[in-house]
Amino acid sequence: MQDKIEKLGASSIQHGKFNDRIYLMKLADQNYPEIVKSLDNLARQNNYTKIFAKVRERHLDEFLANNYEKEAFIPDFYADNEKAFFVGKFLDDDRQNVNKQERIDKVIQVAKNKSRIQTPPKIDSKFDFRIAEKSDADSMVNVYKEVFPTYPFPIHDPDYIQKTMDENIIYFGIWKGNQLIALSSSEMDRKEKNVEMTDFATLPEFRGNSFALFLLDKMEQKMNELGIKTFYTIARSVSFGMNVTFAKKGYKYTGTLKNNTNISGNIESMNVWYKNE
Repeated sequence: MQDKIEKLGASSIQHGKFNDRIYLMKLADQNYPEIVKSLDNLARQNNYTKIFAKVRERHLDEFLANNYEKEAFIPDFYADNEKAFFVGKFLDDDRQNVNKQERIDKVIQVAKNKSRIQTPPKIDSKFDFRIAEKSDADSMVNVYKEVFPTYPFPIHDPDYIQKTMDENIIYFGIWKGNQLIALSSSEMDRKEKNVEMTDFATLPEFRGNSFALFLLDKMEQKMNELGIKTFYTIARSVSFGMNVTFAKKGYKYTGTLKNNTNISGNIESMNVWYKNE
């Protein structure tokens, strides 16, 4: 059962027991500061163990005064160049205790030590790249199901994939013949000129071809064409591959979201990386 995406006042939230949290995705100015109390009430009613929020810097103080902690940030996130903060409030001690902290620290260190690549990545000529279309939705779902047993958004549903194509997401794919073998997506906020680089998935038998790096380069080219200025990702904190991929493309690490996201069958911590173009 996926978490629901709905309105709380004029603000957008996602919440449910799947991720066992509320995620305040977009805070409307007219709901501040009352929304802080509204989030508490909703969490209490549903016994959620975390409230997670993405907020403008000017809204930060009220959250910090109500026991939220800063987990990560992105400079120049909004069109007016205001900084965004990711803040978390933990309503259960276990949710705050991070597993695999040594591995997370190692992943960050290894990624930070990688040199930025200077030439555009390439793939073998036996593979083909293109932007995905609605007719690819079933193939896309099959890839996502194989790579991610669970995921925080309903990417296992072809109707959801097609709906997001009409709204704010462009999907990028690599094929071998007629077989889709790797995928990623750019989730855009065109008004605020930022984009989340996300949903990277490569079928197990085709890993080791640097597809994620290639796809990220193609995504950046497209986003530059569309006038998007701030790129970011929320990457699995224990994944050497994804964290290294973003570091190689010049992204900067700004923090870890503790026990934040149900992905691949478990609640995992996530690392935030960003780049301003």
